Amino acid sequence: MIAYVRNCRNLTIRLKLVSGSDVVFIQRFLHNGPDTVEEILDRHVVKKEKSLNDEEEELLTRRRLTSTRREALGLYRDILRATRFFMWADSRGVLWRDVLRDNARKEFEEARFEKDPEVVTRLLIGGRDAVQSALEKLAEKQRQQIEKERGGGDGR
Repeated sequence: MIAYVRNCRNLTIRLKLVSGSDVVFIQRFLHNGPDTVEEILDRHVVKKEKSLNDEEEELLTRRRLTSTRREALGLYRDILRATRFFMWADSRGVLWRDVLRDNARKEFEEARFEKDPEVVTRLLIGGRDAVQSALEKLAEKQRQQIEKERGGGDGR
């Protein structure tokens, strides 16, 4: 026990004899005090969980990039599939399908070398939302067109 107490840096025990009984005083110190700024920083700054070697870091980076790459390719394919439904021409006579595909290709090319994972995630989420909202609007317009045709057909 005495060896344990000697090894503890923040605990000292004093024994005093008072009126024939032993009294134990325990004093606790916050710490013995750092000697240098580096010791203060080591003690109080949050450290990395685990230091990885360069190969492990490269592997984790590749996994992250391949997963976002896979998501980006999936989004691009979804855009191409969704553009199949846009078969009418714009004012210049170009099919909306082709305009949308060209714009999608241009945006993907602009973001091709983006490395920041937060920006990539934001772009992917924005792209998914845009495709979803475009398809919902298209479906709503088609429903309205069907209702209009049915309503016009019944009134004849």
